[in-house]
Amino acid sequence: MSAPTAVDPSAATQHPAPLRMTYDEWLAWDHAGLSEWVNGEVIIHMPTKEEHQRVVDFLNRLLGLFVRALRLGIVRSAPFAMRALPDGPGREPDLFFLAEDHKERLTRHELAGPADLVIEAISDDSVARDRDEKFYEYQAAGVREYWIIDPRPGRLRADFYVLDARGRYRAVPPDDDNIYHSTVLPGFWLDVEWLWRPDPNPLAALGRIVGVEQVMSVLQDEV
Repeated sequence: MSAPTAVDPSAATQHPAPLRMTYDEWLAWDHAGLSEWVNGEVIIHMPTKEEHQRVVDFLNRLLGLFVRALRLGIVRSAPFAMRALPDGPGREPDLFFLAEDHKERLTRHELAGPADLVIEAISDDSVARDRDEKFYEYQAAGVREYWIIDPRPGRLRADFYVLDARGRYRAVPPDDDNIYHSTVLPGFWLDVEWLWRPDPNPLAALGRIVGVEQVMSVLQDEV
């Protein structure tokens, strides 16, 4: 009998065996951090880096204030489960917007159905998931608008997709001034350069979009 092959202890740490559980068990699982449920397996994601969190925090605040000001629906950030397809994976998008007309999809534990807008910020370990797996999954589920933001140093790329009449994502580039106009959020536009600033200001951005008076009204409602 040959001697057993030596195992590098660090390899087990770097590549742990996947956790297996049902979707309902995953929803009830008490776990700090971001995870997703795919075909009975739980994928645990690495902690995000500063540039990722900066972009997500900025968009979360900006979109949340805009949606609240115009009473368009709700914005949620990870970790909160979305099962866009009835028997599909359980995802935790970085951000999603759910229109007022679709709020019945939201429960205490999950979004049971597609959001109207999903935003994913790319990390080193999420490129294939965000640009391939989730792209086709969200398209099939009917997520009407999908943003993929890559804030990694040396990348700085933002891609915007909107469902066309055939139910397929169509790339919609920013205009000549590098401004993207949302089709799902009426009146909302985004200067892509805001995303790459070291300290983007959501209140200043909101003032550019809706005007200072509207911003003051929103802030008074929050006090």
